[in-house]
Formats: sequence, structure tokens, C-alpha cells
Amino acid sequence: MAAAGVSFDFDRVVPRAGTDSVKWDGRGGYFGTEDVLPMWVADMDFAAPVEVTRALAARAAHPVYGYTLYPDGLFEALAEWLRQRHGWHIERDWVLWAPGVVPSLFAAVQAFARPDEGVIVQPPVYHPFFSAIAETGRRVVENPLRLADGRYVFDLDHLERCAADGARLLLLCSPHNPVGRVWRPDELAAVLDITRRHGLTVLSDEIHHDLVYPGVHHYPLATLAGDPADIVTAVAPSKTFNIPGLGLSALIVPDPERRAALKHAFGQLHVSASNPFSVAAFEAAYRNGGPWLDALMAYLAETRDFVLDFVAGNLPGIVAVKPEGTYLIWLDCRGLGLDDAALQDFFVHKARVGMNPGSVFGTGGSGFMRLNIGAPRAVVAEALARVAAAFASLQG
Repeated sequence: MAAAGVSFDFDRVVPRAGTDSVKWDGRGGYFGTEDVLPMWVADMDFAAPVEVTRALAARAAHPVYGYTLYPDGLFEALAEWLRQRHGWHIERDWVLWAPGVVPSLFAAVQAFARPDEGVIVQPPVYHPFFSAIAETGRRVVENPLRLADGRYVFDLDHLERCAADGARLLLLCSPHNPVGRVWRPDELAAVLDITRRHGLTVLSDEIHHDLVYPGVHHYPLATLAGDPADIVTAVAPSKTFNIPGLGLSALIVPDPERRAALKHAFGQLHVSASNPFSVAAFEAAYRNGGPWLDALMAYLAETRDFVLDFVAGNLPGIVAVKPEGTYLIWLDCRGLGLDDAALQDFFVHKARVGMNPGSVFGTGGSGFMRLNIGAPRAVVAEALARVAAAFASLQG
């Protein structure tokens, strides 16, 4: 693939086994066997942009790795990226640096809901949304998405009832993991209208905001809000540039009272996101990673379409929900007539492909699987070929 005269080889296989990779070296612990092609954990098998690698190498060349400040360049790189890519103008004092989006979910739940108060989630959704609520003694309030004509939508009437029932916070996934929706402005405006009518804070997890396919546009919720005081937005370069192991993320919090509440939640644990390598990678990615990302999305779009065509033509009983964003494809396997345990056994032990079972994403996930296509296309093709071969034996 090429962008702006620069070549990017996303077909190159980068061996990851033996690097303490969760995705590759954690196969045995998760699936009970090493003999699976891992298509699960939401990181990609592509090399990060070379500018990130160079920035890390340059920082590593200095032999002292002490406590680290957040330089002005870190905010400037983030602000310019959001301005250019998303039309969002943020202010410096809005930003809180955090050790990752998942810790931010936990902090937000503790900051904006008291024990036993309700926090709304919209399943099937990334499973830490549930644990951030349950493990901190808050009450999970489910507002399940609806699958209508092959596309997921909000159930706004039900959301209204949930919001009216004493909930304090909505955890919004935008773009949505695992179903791949990139929410339209009118959909987001309708959600915002409900949350404001009932006085809810919204934590908008926008970690996949850069990973949208041609013809689709991501709208940060805060840009649609007029006054964004009741919105907290979580962003990071981790999914965009395949650097999730480095951890650093940002919370964009226009309201000073909500900023103070989040600082207090993090401060109770004395959690710091300061790390010389994550700071270097964060800034380099946002300053110089644009051409790499453009090439990546062109490559992933071709892979996505290849997967959709293959599933439709070769795997009767399975329907791939077309993602508008992310490198994840939500597979509806209910037509196979298998319960979740049998479905997992089929993919792991017969197809030898390791995916995330849909059941871990909560209500509406039973009978589904999540496929990670963030890999060289030959690897994705091998995974599908294994499924097709196993499928033939199942049908026979």
C-alpha cells in the first residue's frame, strides 16, 4: 500500500510469538491449546509507524529512564490531530493524561456514580464496561442495542426508561466495539438529548475514532453538544497506531468540576500515566502517523470486503455484520444451531482459529464471534480457509 509517495507493507508478516504477546503467547491460557491462529485480542499484527519506532529508539538511547513530565509537545500533537482529523478544537486545561482507556472507565464510574447507583451500558459491548461498574460496587443498567436489517441501532425508548430510573452515567462506545457501528450525528444527538434530560454524565470511549472506513465519518460526541460540559471523552493513539502496550491515553474533560472528580479518583490510587516511552510514542504517532493510518485503512477496507465476500459465499449459517469502523468483524453464527460452548469448541478445536466468543460482550452476544482482521491478508485468508474446511466437515 502507498500513501503520499511512501510505501507501507502491511502484507509483511511480523513474527510475534515469543515476545510475551497476550494475543500470541497467551493462546494456551485462553483457549486451552497453542494450536490456534490467534484472531482475538484487539491489537494488530502490523509494525507500528517507523516514526514511532525511531522516537522510541531515540529515547532509549538516553540511558536514564526517570520520572517523566508531560511536555507541551504532547498536548500540541493531540490537539492538532483532533483539529485536522476530527474538526475538534480542544483547550489545554481540558486534558487529563491517563494510563489507558480501561483505567479511565473505572475512574469515571467512581467519579460520577456513587455505590449502588446505576451506570448504563449498551451491549453487546467491550467487556471492561461491565467490570468497571460491577467491581466498583455500582449497578449495571443494560440498554441493549437492537440488530435491525443487519445493522445495530440504539434502542432510544429503552434508553429513556433507563435514564429515568436513577442512572447517573452512560458509558458510550463510539465507534462501537464489537459491532463496528460508527454512529451518525442524528443518532448521537438523540442519545445526548436523553442523557441531558435526565442529568447524566456521558463517558464517550472514542479509542477507535480514527479507524473508520471510506465513506464513513466519525463525529466526536463533544463536537455535537454545544456546551460539552457533561461529556468526558477518552482517546488514545493505541488502537490507531498499534501501540496499546504503551498505555498512555487522554481524557478530554471541559468541565472543571468533572476534571476535579476524575483527578480525585485517579489520585486515590496514586496512578500515574507518566512513562518516557509512552510519551515519546504518543507524540510521534500523532505528529507523523497520518500517512501510515491512511494506508492502513485502505488496506483494512480491502480485507474487510474480502472477509464479507468469503463468509457470504462459503459459510452458510454465518452472517458477517459489515463494520463501518474498527478492525473487528462481528460474526453472527446463530444459523449454525450451536450453543456458545459448542460454538467455541468448533472454532478452537475443529477450525483451529482463536476468536473472542460473543458471550463475553454481554446481552446480545450469545451465538456470535468477534474476528480481528488486523493482520496481513494472507493470515486472515488462512483463518477463513481453516473455518471453511471445518465447516465442510460439520456440514458433512
